[in-house]
Amino acid sequence: MDFRRRTIVFEAADLDAESAFWAGLLDGVVEAKDTWHNVWVEGEWHLAVQLSPDYVPPVWPGGTSSQQVHLDFYLDDLEAAHEKVIKLGGRLVKSADDPAARTGFRVYADPAGHPFCLAWP
Repeated sequence: MDFRRRTIVFEAADLDAESAFWAGLLDGVVEAKDTWHNVWVEGEWHLAVQLSPDYVPPVWPGGTSSQQVHLDFYLDDLEAAHEKVIKLGGRLVKSADDPAARTGFRVYADPAGHPFCLAWP
């Protein structure tokens, strides 16, 4: 089966905040429509944000709902990425268990509450 396009779609009550966060983190640009924003990175459609006025974010860890879905980003400079996430409106949800470990991750949430991880190999 040949798929013409593959993308990830986030639901959010605030399209501008959500799409600006992901475009800023991925060094992309936003193509805004009334109820849908596309995030383009290097000329390719990478993800989208769909308006959901009644959106309720997952509560993790320790909430009654699961993460539902999350993204993992592997990188070399965790501290620079951390600063960028916070500057763009994201928040740290869970610190690394052992920051000195050879591999690990931190869990963050985007402005709409979708969890994602910044990890190092």
